[in-house]
Amino acid sequence: HKEMKKIIILLIALLPVIGFAQKAKKDIQKTSFEVNGVCGMCKARIEKQAFTVKGVKSATWDISSHQFSVIYDASKTSLLNIHEEIASVGHDTPLATAPDEVYNSLHMCCMYERESKE
Repeated sequence: HKEMKKIIILLIALLPVIGFAQKAKKDIQKTSFEVNGVCGMCKARIEKQAFTVKGVKSATWDISSHQFSVIYDASKTSLLNIHEEIASVGHDTPLATAPDEVYNSLHMCCMYERESKE
């Protein structure tokens, strides 16, 4: 009976380790896409918003090329989610359009030419 108790206690002690070992594997992805913007304020806003997304490891937006490079854990977030988060602060991407009221509230120097929605 004492041996059974020891085995049960040992199993209970090992449960967190066993559970941790079965945790979802990281799925690190690296990609880049265009994000509309103009200046250093845009750069700071885009990168700051990207880092609010759980799973984003690296986020860099290049002012001159408008290319946004991101490294993220696809087991924690989706590429679409990253696009949507960036659009939510006023910057259009190929997969997500910023709400007009958010875009219209950007600083004057951050106003980029938007593609017409037809």
